[in-house]
Amino acid sequence: MSKPLRFALNRMVAPRLSLPAFVELAHTLKADAIEIRNDLQGVEIEDGTAPERVRELCAAKGISVLSINALYPFDVWNDERRAQALKLAAYARDCGARGLVMCPLNERGDLRSEAGRAAALRTALTQLAPILREHAILGFIEPLGFEECSLRRKRTAVEAIKSVGGLDVFRLVHDTFHHHLAGEQEFFPELTGLVHISGVEQTDAPLATIRDGHRVLVGEGDMLGNAAQIERLLGEGYDGYLSFEPFADSVHGLADIRTALGASMDHLQKTLS
Repeated sequence: MSKPLRFALNRMVAPRLSLPAFVELAHTLKADAIEIRNDLQGVEIEDGTAPERVRELCAAKGISVLSINALYPFDVWNDERRAQALKLAAYARDCGARGLVMCPLNERGDLRSEAGRAAALRTALTQLAPILREHAILGFIEPLGFEECSLRRKRTAVEAIKSVGGLDVFRLVHDTFHHHLAGEQEFFPELTGLVHISGVEQTDAPLATIRDGHRVLVGEGDMLGNAAQIERLLGEGYDGYLSFEPFADSVHGLADIRTALGASMDHLQKTLS
């Protein structure tokens, strides 16, 4: 695999940087795509930054916006969710984003049956498809591997997408962390629109106790099998971005995130070449 990997930066890499500094970070690392978020206080989108400003800053550095992360919980459809979806879809369109990441309900108190969850998923996808088409964006469905999550596996999402005739607007997010957590063996490279990567190095933690806070940059000590997962996806035809999404405070507090990211990119490039 001699082709250079295509790296992107999720805003979670450096949630405290200003938007211009974050775009500059991506540019410096030759990562020509970013993901912005609507769940971080004090930065875009929460701080009121206009979508046109995001588009302008990225265009100036030759960087594309992959997604807004995220519509949550997308599979609990109601008036509030519709309003949220319309607002995020308009922002995605206006900032030049390819799509909107959609995360399912992840709560221990979710008492719906499997059949109830499946029906709710189909309802949400049926309602979301026309919104996505109208705004000319994709919906990136991200199953979460946590035991309490309403949508843990990509297979369930694929079946729902097909059942509502949504293959034109829906894609999967393959998140290496959630794929490992769910114990999922199946890969769907042809339906994968985005890959989120992060590593976990705390080998003593039982799988069921691993949370977002454990997620660091991918390095030698990674126990999630990032390299193997990426190799399989690429080998089976995925040719999109690998977007860094570490949630750990230890990463957010780094004095030199640029060097740390560069080292992680080098590690993956070498491991996979």
